[in-house]
Amino acid sequence: MSSRELASLQQRWTAYQELPELTNHWYWRPGWRADRQFYTWHLTFEHQPELHRLVTDIQRQLTVPGLDLVPLDGLHLTMQGLGFTDEVTNSDLEAVVAETRRRCAGLPPLKLSLGPVDPDAEGIGMLVRPWDRVEHLRATIRDAINAVWKTAPEAAEGFRPHVTIAYSGSQAPTAPIRDRLNAFRHQPPAEVTIQQATLIALRRENRSYRWTRVATAPLGV
Repeated sequence: MSSRELASLQQRWTAYQELPELTNHWYWRPGWRADRQFYTWHLTFEHQPELHRLVTDIQRQLTVPGLDLVPLDGLHLTMQGLGFTDEVTNSDLEAVVAETRRRCAGLPPLKLSLGPVDPDAEGIGMLVRPWDRVEHLRATIRDAINAVWKTAPEAAEGFRPHVTIAYSGSQAPTAPIRDRLNAFRHQPPAEVTIQQATLIALRRENRSYRWTRVATAPLGV
């Protein structure tokens, strides 16, 4: 594990030890509402049995008040937002997809490890590593957007690759959750190979994130 990843994991776990209660994740961010969807590039995790087994094992211990478990078909790694679907024109969307596909074709498939658990006030994630490969793919997607719009939405800074397996649904105490998570702090990670970035129309539905796939940008084609 690189020094950046290890430092982040240790810092976040230390902060979690001192956290008295969860923060409800499901407040409405600026611009969001129940009937609105958002275009965003994600990595998704279909057909990843090793990861699905690990997540299922951990989630069995997390059926506690205050946590909303992420369904296996809802696992995702947020990469780069594009904009609300009612604000992005079809022509711009097609141009961004074409440019992203062109640039991603020159990148190899992404081999990642997911784990151990990496919790914070709004949920429980899985540490993703290595960060540099995910960051390189994100920079490629941002460059593709820049080629169409000149400036990509969302700041480049502050990005931390992670995959959430449970969201905080209320201000529940963290102590019972910490006790359960201790058993998974040193569990071997799951290995995955990502073959594409996926553009989705994201929505919030019944305290979970759901989406419709819009396009894909295959890696290494």
